[in-house]
Amino acid sequence: MSKLKKSNYELRTTNLESGIWYREENQIKNTGEFKLDHDLNSLPFIDRELTKWQLYAYKNGNYRQTPGTYIMSGRDCWWAGCTFCSWVQLYPKFRVRKAEKVLDEIEYLVDKYNVKEIMDDTGAFPVGGWLDTFCHGMIKRGLNKKVNLNCNMRFGAIDLAGYKLMKEAGFRFLLFGLESANQKTLDRINKNLKVETIIESCRCARKAGLYPHITTMFGYPWETYEDAKNTLKLAKWLLKKDYAYTMQATVVIPYPRTPLFKECKSNDLLLSLDWDYYDMKNPVMKLPFSSDKLPKLVQSLYSVSFNPEFILRKVLSIRNIDDLKYFGRAFMKVMGHILDFKRKRVKGQGSRGKRDIKLAEKRCCCGR
Repeated sequence: MSKLKKSNYELRTTNLESGIWYREENQIKNTGEFKLDHDLNSLPFIDRELTKWQLYAYKNGNYRQTPGTYIMSGRDCWWAGCTFCSWVQLYPKFRVRKAEKVLDEIEYLVDKYNVKEIMDDTGAFPVGGWLDTFCHGMIKRGLNKKVNLNCNMRFGAIDLAGYKLMKEAGFRFLLFGLESANQKTLDRINKNLKVETIIESCRCARKAGLYPHITTMFGYPWETYEDAKNTLKLAKWLLKKDYAYTMQATVVIPYPRTPLFKECKSNDLLLSLDWDYYDMKNPVMKLPFSSDKLPKLVQSLYSVSFNPEFILRKVLSIRNIDDLKYFGRAFMKVMGHILDFKRKRVKGQGSRGKRDIKLAEKRCCCGR
């Protein structure tokens, strides 16, 4: 019996421990008890062939150059305080790999697969000394000349000098969670953020040559329609002035187990517990204005892509064929998002969830 067949046979006939199993040099190994507190540096790199990475390497609207792929330096967010976030319920304790280990993986992806762009999907990219070590490592290894890096970043986490170092290290695209332009909402969802910091961070990132991507949400149960329009106004202004480069807009969803879900359930603010509707397209919380206005707010933000000032800035930023391809993919994504919020739901129509929402809206004095 070959070593590989023997290891597979042993795996099938063994009472499996809870943990992460993997194969290394024809031997089956396990990380140990699954407690979500392992040393991430002990884990092997993801098997890209096994996960068929090429299927996701070319059509991602955020990649300016292809092929691209994803990695994670940490799990999941070092702030871990936002009341709407479900990821920190799964990974309540922030863990991060050594900067050298992440650099090794990036070098492996560049050398073996000729990857041109990498999105690090850690909930909030590590900052402080870790970021300095990482950036200087990218520069020392010459990786900053071979690959673009993208990541999730918190407003106010670093200053202009930090953004300039990230730019030199090969970073291009930074995803920021704007969430709302209303200070009372930022405080209530425990964002630990001031509206002024949003503007300043976008300005600094662009000044350093980076490309901020902002994510916004509409449909907080305590926000009036005018509050929601404040968020729309700020996001559009950032995009038109080129302080933010691209954006994403969705409907607020109170995912189960999050503090926001518990708050809504305690205060009878939920319209349905049918999870089919928790898809970031449908309102599942009672609002102080008609829910019909919600998709229009989302569509209105995406429509800034057709603003002459916005278009002119994008045209002037084109430098090569990769830029043209990138804007082509981005345009198709924008159209897809706009159409998503125009379509009427088919899945679940006539279900209890659909009826629950309609009945709840009728009972709710603010669901007019």
